[in-house]
Amino acid sequence: MSAVWDFADFDDHEHVHMFRDRASGLTAVIAVHSTHLGPGAGGVRYWHYPQRAAAITDALRLSRGMSYKNAMAGLPMGGGKGVILADEGGAKTPELLAAFGRAVESLGGAYVTAEDVGITDADMVQIAEHTKHVSGLPVASGEAGGDPGPLTALGVYLGIKAAISEGLNTDSAKDVRIAIQGVGSVGGGVARRLAAEGAKLTLADVNLARAKGLADELGAELADSAAIMEIEADVLSPNALGAILTEASIEKLRVPIVAGGANNQLATALDGQRIHDRGITYAPDYVINAGGIINVALEYLGQGSREEVESRIQLIPGRLAEIWAESRKSGTPASAVADRMAQKLIGRG
Repeated sequence: MSAVWDFADFDDHEHVHMFRDRASGLTAVIAVHSTHLGPGAGGVRYWHYPQRAAAITDALRLSRGMSYKNAMAGLPMGGGKGVILADEGGAKTPELLAAFGRAVESLGGAYVTAEDVGITDADMVQIAEHTKHVSGLPVASGEAGGDPGPLTALGVYLGIKAAISEGLNTDSAKDVRIAIQGVGSVGGGVARRLAAEGAKLTLADVNLARAKGLADELGAELADSAAIMEIEADVLSPNALGAILTEASIEKLRVPIVAGGANNQLATALDGQRIHDRGITYAPDYVINAGGIINVALEYLGQGSREEVESRIQLIPGRLAEIWAESRKSGTPASAVADRMAQKLIGRG
């Protein structure tokens, strides 16, 4: 296997750490992309990777995305990401979570962890027994922190509304056809908000029972998780895993707007140009999905209430509008515009 700095997604990361705890079975990667604005903040993902190199790639891509996300959200935090490699069929044990907490603590505050795919707020409580560099813990009503999913969903919903205004020239989601891929904590929350506004939804999820249950609840249509990428609609909202916008999939898109909460939606930087060339309004993922990190970052910093969190999330549509305005003016893809803004903020412009 190549050295980590030979990976295509290595981007002058400040730290990349591999952890192995034989007693608990922990195998983990923690990547810190930048601490220019503050400690590298980003969730930990518990996921099964058929090839271990894919876990390193995920950590590299996601930590870079967190640098950009935190910078564009105006947070005094850098970018980092943790990945715990799950054995197929293996259990997520207290011992494994404890070992990950010790791994985070060993970095001396360079990385602040929180929830991501496969990790719950209850898991964060166990991790917090072994490190103080943790956020996303259960909190009292009205305080910043806790499960970031609903706050991410709020930001994505507001971002979709902004994209509808930009791409369809309407301020309402009523009767707008929206295809949502992934209806977990984020996608499900987005779907409920859009349904309440009268949007016409088509839902898909690898967990078919979850998708069907929500479709029945909201009166939505149901589609296959892969087929939804080719559905004819006004908006495609990816809210599952990343790298779904590829040369092949972009060619088959039948929507004028792509706006969703999944991280790293573009498989490569070239795909940002491809989606731009098709005239599709694209919401850069790390801008639209910043609600969750705003929530847990303010919790960690001790700087805000739930009201403050929501007021900052309300700024997401304005950031997107600024990106789209510059994209129109310069002819540069929205993804590249956002990257340049973020790079300048982290001292790499």
